Amino acid sequence: MDEGLECAGLSDGRVVSKLVGFFSRQERPFKVNLVRSMAQNFSISISQQYQAVYTLALGATPFQLGLANGVGGIASALISAPAGWLIGKYGIRNMYLVATPIWILSSLLFAAATDWLTVIPALFAVSLSMRLMLTSCSMVCGSYLKSEDRVTGMQLCDTVSSIPRIFAPVLAAYIITLYGGLTAKGIRPVYYLQAAALLVMLLVVVKWFDDPLRRGARAQSKGFSENLRQVFKEGTCVWTWTVFTVISTIGMAMGMTFVSVYAQQIKSADQFLLGNMASISVVIPLLLSLAVGRLADVIGRKRTLLMLTPVYALNYVLLLVASSPLLLLASGFFQGFGMLIWITENAVEAELIPLPLLAGWFGFLGLFRGFASVGGPVLGGMLWSGLGPETVFYTLILLEAAKMAILLRMPETLKKRDLA
Repeated sequence: MDEGLECAGLSDGRVVSKLVGFFSRQERPFKVNLVRSMAQNFSISISQQYQAVYTLALGATPFQLGLANGVGGIASALISAPAGWLIGKYGIRNMYLVATPIWILSSLLFAAATDWLTVIPALFAVSLSMRLMLTSCSMVCGSYLKSEDRVTGMQLCDTVSSIPRIFAPVLAAYIITLYGGLTAKGIRPVYYLQAAALLVMLLVVVKWFDDPLRRGARAQSKGFSENLRQVFKEGTCVWTWTVFTVISTIGMAMGMTFVSVYAQQIKSADQFLLGNMASISVVIPLLLSLAVGRLADVIGRKRTLLMLTPVYALNYVLLLVASSPLLLLASGFFQGFGMLIWITENAVEAELIPLPLLAGWFGFLGLFRGFASVGGPVLGGMLWSGLGPETVFYTLILLEAAKMAILLRMPETLKKRDLA
């Protein structure tokens, strides 16, 4: 890694000037999207670590928790296939203007929920919103960053936009304590704060974001089916990467649903320990995202992912063996590698397909992500209730191993695509 960092120019005292230069030469949509992402990350982090606990506090069993998250994820499955095409046709800005109010509605529905069944409409709305958001955000980087800068730019965006993720979970913990602890009444106020942060994000998009996509990135007059047909014709390892994406999404959805529940119910974590686990997970992206991004732009995406994946899996191992708050915090620390992996994976999928076909490709992958996000929590709930809580995390470790096996079959995508 040292050699890669030296080649990347991140081992000397010129890092700050290099980063300033990198940022200044990017187009305005990339810069404004970074600010929007900061508000988005705050909004996610204020509730994410407590959402599953909130559903249980409203009367759900672990199986019902998985079922509720799975049913909520159906929205993602329904919108995923046409999402990329819709964004390509109507523009990223318009999708942000649609998705953000839906997310605000979701926050208010969470706050108004009276039992676990009434959480499902909120889960449905946030799933729909987040699929449009994430697909749109991926298209900003896929469209505006050059191949040799892509992972660095994505990691830069992730680093800066992750700053709110440090204090948002702890702020939520204080609010929860003020209103009664890890109960439905105690957690409910964080959703009102989330709605307010999302309103700020909406105003940023309305006032400053414009997105004439780079020439060739829009779907133009082609229909969704024609765009998808071209994906299969001109893409590289389409089905192999689709399988990889499904496995990755199942693991992500299962982990997001059950990590905090396991820490709270099995390892006796309180709201502050849950919040600190979430906050400390941001340390790794902040410290290493730029270095890892530059490394992936030098030695390749595939080798970088193969290096990071087993390190990330340590978070599940530590969670299983944790006998003290310190080990739970260590588990949260290693969770941070997941964000580095996710950003690098996004770069790979953007480079498997010619730029004009990104809309159809992202929509196609989004369809499978949607179904996987339904199956992941349901599978986790079945494992928890049928075989025991630990089996959820044994399965998550096996899924990371399966991803590595698939990566070995993938080609390196760095600079395979012509620059636009």
